[in-house]
Amino acid sequence: MVPPNRPISTRALLEKLAEGEPDGTLSLAELLDRFSERAFGLFLLLVLLPCFIPVPAGQGSVCGTFIVLIGIQFLARLHHPWLPGPLARHQIRRRTLVHFRDRMGRWLERIERLTRPRAQILLDHPAAHFFTGLMLIVLGVLLALPLPFTNIPFGLLLFAYAMALIERDGCLMLLAWLLGLAEIIVVAGFSGQITAWAIALFR
Repeated sequence: MVPPNRPISTRALLEKLAEGEPDGTLSLAELLDRFSERAFGLFLLLVLLPCFIPVPAGQGSVCGTFIVLIGIQFLARLHHPWLPGPLARHQIRRRTLVHFRDRMGRWLERIERLTRPRAQILLDHPAAHFFTGLMLIVLGVLLALPLPFTNIPFGLLLFAYAMALIERDGCLMLLAWLLGLAEIIVVAGFSGQITAWAIALFR
């Protein structure tokens, strides 16, 4: 049982969302409205799903675009995600949520033993909110680039951001900031190779 002073955990949240017929669907707007106080974390978690599910190439560009959208809304200090009409009505199959839950459930259980609501100034302070938005924009752009073998590493890093927002864990957000900066530095260090890949891609 979840203590009354602790928000529903990420794993329990996924369990709740996955309830019902596997072929049933839920609109994205409906999901976000049900978890309004942590809707940005849920939104980020949902748009990351394709990074962990075998689908045709190109999912990184789609996920990255949505993550940039989330980052921009963080910079604008919105209290609830804004979605264009077609995106708000987009249907998510419960089967997709079940697949993600089954694949990540063991890791979620381990992570939740270490996370809890704490240091929430690192989530709610205007400067922290701005920095989180800026990091999401940069990481979203990098995820959208056609870089080989980067979906899973970027997906796991952004997953930490989602967990921090859902679990209301400022310490985890601080760790996510540091790992994000490290990943940006690594990508910048290989920028020459990345440029060569990009040139070869468009030849």
